[in-house]
Amino acid sequence: MKVVVIPEPVLQPDITKEDMDLKWNLLKELPEVDELVIKHFDGYPSNEELHPVIADADAAIGVWVNGSNINEEFLSKHPNLKYVATLGHGFGEFDVPMTKEKGMVITNTIYGAQTIAEYAWALLMEVCHHVDLHSKDVKRVDWAHATKEDYETFGRVLTPQIELYDKTCGIFGLGAIGFAFAKMAQGFGMRVISYSRHKKTDPKYDFIEQVDFDTLLAESDVISIHAPLTPSTEDTFDADAFAKMKDGTILINTARGGLIVEEALVDALQSGKV
Repeated sequence: MKVVVIPEPVLQPDITKEDMDLKWNLLKELPEVDELVIKHFDGYPSNEELHPVIADADAAIGVWVNGSNINEEFLSKHPNLKYVATLGHGFGEFDVPMTKEKGMVITNTIYGAQTIAEYAWALLMEVCHHVDLHSKDVKRVDWAHATKEDYETFGRVLTPQIELYDKTCGIFGLGAIGFAFAKMAQGFGMRVISYSRHKKTDPKYDFIEQVDFDTLLAESDVISIHAPLTPSTEDTFDADAFAKMKDGTILINTARGGLIVEEALVDALQSGKV
């Protein structure tokens, strides 16, 4: 078996390209691997750059899916290719049934779960407290030369403040990102509920109430979406789903836009439902 590895550029200060290559070279210890090729690019390679590298390989690891490379035309140039490890969380950028018909295995890469969850939480904090707006309001004054009017307006609340403590956080999709978000919600004293395709049985999930979708919609003050975009999840958040939510529900989506029907979201925003 010939395996091609295309590592991402190393940007972390505590690891080098040489360190990563040492780890990738461990693949040579697998008895099935007859040839290993490690090819570095400065950025994400184009299809024209990928073709001569993948060539007659049986497996390609580290392919950045851009919507134009995991398709009939691209794969026709690599008839031996049976496995592709993509750089990405989802499977929305290529024809999954086509790859299955060819007997190929395509896997995603779970990375950045904590970072994405933290970003989702930062969005929630912005909605609840508008930190940047209030920070700028304080910084607009040279307090060493502040006027009476400056002091009179100091501390004013520019937007409504939403306290999360004791509210209900609903998580749609309890994968690595959703679970990381759930732990943050728990730390803020929120009741955490979730809906996912499969019930989680590990004891680490015990603090989360796993409920059906309608319960998630009806009881959540905050809903954070962390599910992949698949035929079964596309357009999940439609007009019917929004109608079942509490008025003023906070909706955070760091997943794919296709999970939400955009027209229904616009209506929900305009009506104050979310």
